[in-house]
Amino acid sequence: MPEPAPATNAPEITVTELSGALKRTIEDGFGLVRVRGEVSGWRGPHSSGHCYFSLKDSAAKIDAVIWKGVYGRMRVKPEEGLEVIATGKVTTFPGKSAYQIIVEAIEPAGAGALMALLEERRRKLAAEGLFDAARKQIIPYLPDVIGVITSPTGAVIRDILHRIADRFPRPVLVWPARVQGETSAAEIAAAINGFNALPEGGGIPRPSVIIVARGGGSLEDLWSFNEEIVVRAAAGSMIPLISAVGHETDWTLIDHAADLRAPTPTGAAEMCVPVRADLVTQTADLGRRQAGAMGRWLERQRVDLRASARALPSGESIIAIPRQRLDQAGERLSGRLGAGLRDRQIRLGAAAQKLARHSPQAEFARNQEKLRNLGMRLSAGLQGRARLAAQEAGARRERLTALRRRLLPALAAANRRRAERVASLEKLMASFSYKNVLARGFALARDAQGKPLRLAAGVEAGARLHLEFADGIIGATADGAAGGAKSAQPKSAEAKSTGAKSPGTKPRGAAREPIEGGKQGTLF
Repeated sequence: MPEPAPATNAPEITVTELSGALKRTIEDGFGLVRVRGEVSGWRGPHSSGHCYFSLKDSAAKIDAVIWKGVYGRMRVKPEEGLEVIATGKVTTFPGKSAYQIIVEAIEPAGAGALMALLEERRRKLAAEGLFDAARKQIIPYLPDVIGVITSPTGAVIRDILHRIADRFPRPVLVWPARVQGETSAAEIAAAINGFNALPEGGGIPRPSVIIVARGGGSLEDLWSFNEEIVVRAAAGSMIPLISAVGHETDWTLIDHAADLRAPTPTGAAEMCVPVRADLVTQTADLGRRQAGAMGRWLERQRVDLRASARALPSGESIIAIPRQRLDQAGERLSGRLGAGLRDRQIRLGAAAQKLARHSPQAEFARNQEKLRNLGMRLSAGLQGRARLAAQEAGARRERLTALRRRLLPALAAANRRRAERVASLEKLMASFSYKNVLARGFALARDAQGKPLRLAAGVEAGARLHLEFADGIIGATADGAAGGAKSAQPKSAEAKSTGAKSPGTKPRGAAREPIEGGKQGTLF
């Protein structure tokens, strides 16, 4: 049997009630605490903007949370491994039955931690090249407008304005910004970027140089000028920038990124503008030196001109020899003009004679004479050619006559020879004609189409035949006996078909096919 539960008078509560009671107890007991520890598990802001990490020491660890709005206002940001002092409230998280600290402020745990953080940040920015000397710009000798970024209520701005007015009054454009506190770094960076964003020739004049100034203070007081946002804004400024933060012994990261570092804000004003009285004195001195140098140069030029004038000969001596040469040339010219005129007259007369010989009338007469001579030569040539043609025609006629006398007997002899040959050929043809055979008692059998029949076997019974005799052609019809006599008496069948010889008579030769169209053939 199970043992009965011990009797108690404690009331029953839910998990939520217990968690709420614990939460109230812890928050009442630890309303505000300052916890010193090392940042662990830092990964930066979450996607929601909140930051979740832990604070630990050698024996324990506690979760920490920084809300989004608080993180944006923090002057010192948490970093992995940094020892800090976190100020906040301890509370619980019922969903995990855990307790945590809601951090509202963070400060480094002592100057040693700040110096370590500063050195680490300096090495990081130097590795990116933000402190390179090649990036530095030249400060203008006499700027048109000077931009100053500082607190408008401090003594720094009054010192800068007073020093600029004493040395060389120039327009000063002040951009007020906090130089200490949580939002000071963002305001200083925004001021630098704002000056660079001003357009040239706009309503607000664009500064020729920027001074970022602040009075002296501790490392914590000057920490805003060590923030990355300020250093990057100073390094990216297109306007030359002078840093004047703290005293001469104070160094911040903006001093490395600036184009020029001034030991104090007053020193920055002195670096921006020269002393006007010194410039006036120097300009006057340079003017006096220039006037004296110009006077001495003119005196040297005057002395050199006099010496050169003394060394030069007089005008009369310079033109004496050319004048004598001119006189001699005039005398020679008068004589040579007459000789030249006579020479040209002679040449003109020769040219006139030559031109007269080649005048159009003379040329026409010469051409007419040439034409007359050519006509006489042509007439003589034509007469000689006519005589030669007559002589050649007579010779051709005589030759033709002789050839005619020789041609007629030759034609007569050739005609006789051809006639004798034709007569001989006719006799030979008559001797070979099959009609002579017909005259001896033979007959030529043809079919209905007029083709000669050589064998009786090729004639069918009742076929229409044509029989040619020496004195004419008669028609005939073949009977059936021709087929029976084919094998017994093949040779007598041909004799019967001719009707001229007995069956035992053998022709002298086989009859050959006559030539179609009535042309003479042969049976041999």
